[in-house]
Amino acid sequence: MNAPRRPPRRPVDGVLLFDKPLGQSSNHALQTVRRLFNAEKAGHTGTLDPLATGLLPLCFGEATKFSSELLEADKRYVATVQLGATTDTADAEGVILLKRPVRVTQADVAKALLGFLGEIDQIPPMHSALKRDGKPLYEYARAGIELERAPRRILIHTLCLQEFSGDRFVFEVYCSKGTYVRTLAADIGEVLGCGAHLAALRRTGIGRLRVADAHTLEALGTASSDARDRLLQAPDALLSDLSAVELFAADAQRLRHGQPVRWNGVEGDRHRVYDETKAFIGVCRQLADGWLQPQRLVASSKVTT
Repeated sequence: MNAPRRPPRRPVDGVLLFDKPLGQSSNHALQTVRRLFNAEKAGHTGTLDPLATGLLPLCFGEATKFSSELLEADKRYVATVQLGATTDTADAEGVILLKRPVRVTQADVAKALLGFLGEIDQIPPMHSALKRDGKPLYEYARAGIELERAPRRILIHTLCLQEFSGDRFVFEVYCSKGTYVRTLAADIGEVLGCGAHLAALRRTGIGRLRVADAHTLEALGTASSDARDRLLQAPDALLSDLSAVELFAADAQRLRHGQPVRWNGVEGDRHRVYDETKAFIGVCRQLADGWLQPQRLVASSKVTT
């Protein structure tokens, strides 16, 4: 007996704020949710480790054109740190390399956190997706090869101790792109003299997006198809950090055909652009000579209002 045919994929356009569960890779999460929506085209906005939970914006259809926008955004996390043991991955999934006694107080931890505020240099972990000679570092690490890595400058905006229980503590961090929270946890452990690794991680924010507005897999699975579709935000939900420009109909039409239009702005600035009916057109960059140059445009038949 032949298996029932899967219905054809359907065009879906929008952004879903997804609350990724523990133990699921970002790609697995994407494909699971894509099947629920039966969407033709889908993508995510940057990976979240299987160990981590929390905010993972997923893009469908026209929104995938803007999926890279959040890569540069600042992030917010809540991290649980286990003191007294270092691992080869700096998190709970790794092999324990060294155990040391823990003799620290809450005041010691709070003081150590202060030393990581502001601009700091951080050495990326070997167990990361950063590439060397076209190969991710984690492949070298799995082969037992340790490579020298140049430190990278990151920015820690805020770092607040939330809980302390002797050999474990929880902190909240607001940080720049490129920050490895498990490396931060391990470095804090070294300052405290007892070593540490990341026991749990939850991403609570990306730019202006918050996990409080995200939807769980359970909620998506029990919702009707129409109800799921109503959870989608418009493609420009990823662009809230860009200033908005509104064009009259004639200029909007020219822009939709890929032609630059006159606009007086600051050279190099990027804008999210709308027509006079508030329909989203796309992202443009301001040129030096008073022209607004289209960069990425949504299909004119799929503009959002």
